Amino acid sequence: LQGYASEMDNPNLVHLIPSSLQNKKEILFGNLPEIYEFHNRHVGAAVVLRPRVLLIFLKEIENCIENPELLARCFLKRKEDLQIYEKYCQNKPRSEALWRQCGDSIFFQECQRKLDHKLSLDAYLLKPVQRITKYQLLLKEMLKCSKNSEGTAELEEALATVLDIIKSVNDSMHQIAITGYEGDVSELGKLLMQGSFNVWTDHKKGHNKVKDLARFKPMQRHLFLYAKMLLFCKKREENTDGHEKTASYSFKNSLKMSTVGITENVKGDNKKFEIWYNGREEVYIIQASSVELKNTWISEIRKVLT
Repeated sequence: LQGYASEMDNPNLVHLIPSSLQNKKEILFGNLPEIYEFHNRHVGAAVVLRPRVLLIFLKEIENCIENPELLARCFLKRKEDLQIYEKYCQNKPRSEALWRQCGDSIFFQECQRKLDHKLSLDAYLLKPVQRITKYQLLLKEMLKCSKNSEGTAELEEALATVLDIIKSVNDSMHQIAITGYEGDVSELGKLLMQGSFNVWTDHKKGHNKVKDLARFKPMQRHLFLYAKMLLFCKKREENTDGHEKTASYSFKNSLKMSTVGITENVKGDNKKFEIWYNGREEVYIIQASSVELKNTWISEIRKVLT
């Protein structure tokens, strides 16, 4: 934030900023200032961006060295605050796309030289994503050492909280890649689950040919389960400028959760379940990759339906 973001407002360097980066600071850095503030919250706004400022969240964790059973409380009382990592990760694909366009510019080279950093900015922009996963590793290690001792229950709750945030981050990263859906996904309620399945369809009205063919060859579909809607998408992978493949999800159809029914077991395959619509006028046979995954989805769908 000091060596790069602030330097974008430095009049001596403004001529080095590439045109593709103009007025896009918030895309490149996302809500990194908000994450920084979270770790600095009680220090006061006047010292934001001052080097080596006291990090409050870190300090709280360090205070647990003598009383490790108190560690979980640091996470539990900041349950809501930690959601800022989800916001950061949602923006990460946009940030990376922008970096690919302008990361080799003289402006960034000059900033890196002044900081005497061996790594370029993109390595540091990855840190918040890595940090949220390191929290869960810390809590897992703590749990290994604290079986049936004071604070174990709180540690388990804290770990569940962090894992839930990581799941939300992962789900939201997929959600932003949905294309072709004409509505607003933010109006569909919370994204509860997402994942890839084999899907067969069976329609009572017409489509007889399709019905016969569909019995044999499944469609590959990526499902997004929201509180109000179930979306069926087709996953597409595209190469981006010679870099790693990025997935997008092309919208195919949707079912309102208020009008669907579910059959938990399909004869002949314990990994399959059915979702049907309008009194079984449309039936979707869905095959999960494992019985465990199938049961998790059924459980979530049941919660929505009830």
